[in-house]
Amino acid sequence: MPRGPQGVRRAWSGFTLLEILLALALVALLLVALNTFIFSMGELWGRGTDVRLFDQHVRAVTRYLEHELRAAALPPAARPNSTPIGLQEIRAENGLTENLLTFELSAGSRLFHWPGQPLPEVVCSLQVRRSEGLLILWHSRLEKNFDTDPPRETVVSPLISGVAYDYFESDFNRWTTESTLKLDQQGKPLAPQRLRLTFSYEKLTRESVITLPAPPEGLPSF
Repeated sequence: MPRGPQGVRRAWSGFTLLEILLALALVALLLVALNTFIFSMGELWGRGTDVRLFDQHVRAVTRYLEHELRAAALPPAARPNSTPIGLQEIRAENGLTENLLTFELSAGSRLFHWPGQPLPEVVCSLQVRRSEGLLILWHSRLEKNFDTDPPRETVVSPLISGVAYDYFESDFNRWTTESTLKLDQQGKPLAPQRLRLTFSYEKLTRESVITLPAPPEGLPSF
């Protein structure tokens, strides 16, 4: 063994072949475990993607409808001595007539695609079709053929498969849910207090409840 100038034995530096092979084996095991963890986490994350996106869609559509209905219940859309959100007989493009929840938006909606210059005073109606989802039927009072032409149609959500109506019975202090609009003593449909929308996608189902806002008392005359 070589010695230094003062006769002190010098230790050899470096790793033996056995130590190198052992280190490589440990690194390989670590990489395999890391890859397994990453792939398993990716698989778990991917499994929940549809659920997260579906829930986001339900929340986004619910917020959109709540915002538009709230805007319809306030000035300038809501007029004094009027019912800003009510039922109206609407004839769609397919020629069928149905009592639909109808309201007015003074500035329209971001979903509407106008063929020309956008117009104010847009009358909107909500309709659920099982094969198409939730649609808004809309046209402006200022259009020339407003009283004769059917309204345009815009799909809000293709994932809405059904709608129900909630009514509050003050005599019994309870809520009831109806699959069709209730009728009064004269046979006319009654406007509900809440809408209950059913969203469906493959095996996923969600329900969203939207309260129809009432106009505040003492609306200003503008």
